[in-house]
Amino acid sequence: MKTYTKDSLISALVEIRQKGWIPTGRKNNDGGVGNTLEDLLGIEENNLPLPNATEWELKAQKKDTTSLITLFHMEPSPRAYKFVPSILLPDFGWQHQESNNKYSDNEKSFRQTISARGYSNRGFSVKVDRSNKKILVDFNYKKIDIQTHTEWAVSLTDKKLKPQPYWGFDDLFHKAGTKLHNCFFVWAESKKFNGKLHFHYQDIFMLKKLDINRFIKAIENGDLYIDFDARTGHNHGTKFRLRREALINLYAEVKQY
Repeated sequence: MKTYTKDSLISALVEIRQKGWIPTGRKNNDGGVGNTLEDLLGIEENNLPLPNATEWELKAQKKDTTSLITLFHMEPSPRAYKFVPSILLPDFGWQHQESNNKYSDNEKSFRQTISARGYSNRGFSVKVDRSNKKILVDFNYKKIDIQTHTEWAVSLTDKKLKPQPYWGFDDLFHKAGTKLHNCFFVWAESKKFNGKLHFHYQDIFMLKKLDINRFIKAIENGDLYIDFDARTGHNHGTKFRLRREALINLYAEVKQY
C-alpha cells in the first residue's frame, strides 16, 4: 500500500482529476465513488496512510447524488438504557414490511431519519438544548401523519418518550473529532459510457480544524441528520449523517485545489 504526505496526496488527487473520466471498478452505487478513488490512490478501504493518519479522513461523493454523507455511528445516552433495542423499537416500532415473509410475524422496525428541521410523519424530531449541552430526540404524538400511519398511531395514543434519548455536546464532538478532525473531501461528476459508470473527480478540498460551534449549528439548522435503522432481529446502528454542502462549513480552515 502506498504512503503519502499531505502534499503528495494533494498532488495525486490533482493528477487523478487531470485524467478526466475514469471507469469505476466497483458496483454502480454511491459508495463506488469513494472505493474507486481509493483504488486509484492504491490505498486500503477506510485507511488513509498519512503521518498522523488518525487525524485525517478521506471522503468522496458524486455531485449529482442526494444521498447524505455518513459521518459516524453513535448510540444515544444514557447507554445503560440501550434505547434503540430496549425502548424505541419495542415501544415505538411498527410492523416490519417483511414480517410474515422474510421475518416472523412479530418482527418490528424502527427506521427514521430525523433532524431539527421539523417532525417526521411519525412524530419524531431533533432538539438542541444549549443550556444543558444536549442533542435530544423528541416525540410528539400530535405530529404523526394519522392518515398514513393510522393503525400504528392508535397504538401510541398519548405515548410519551421518557426519558428522552440524548447525546452530550462533549461526547458527540469527541466522537466527531476522532473521525473527522481533518478531512480531504472530493466531489466527482458521474456519467455512463456504453453502460459503464465513470467518474470525473473535480473539486478537491482540504478541511482542517473541525469546529464544535459550527457542528452544533449544523444540527440546529437541520443540515445534520440522525438515522435510526433497527429491526427486532438486528440494530444496524444509529448514524449521524450530513448534507454534502454542509460538510465544508464544519471546519475553521478550508482550502480548495
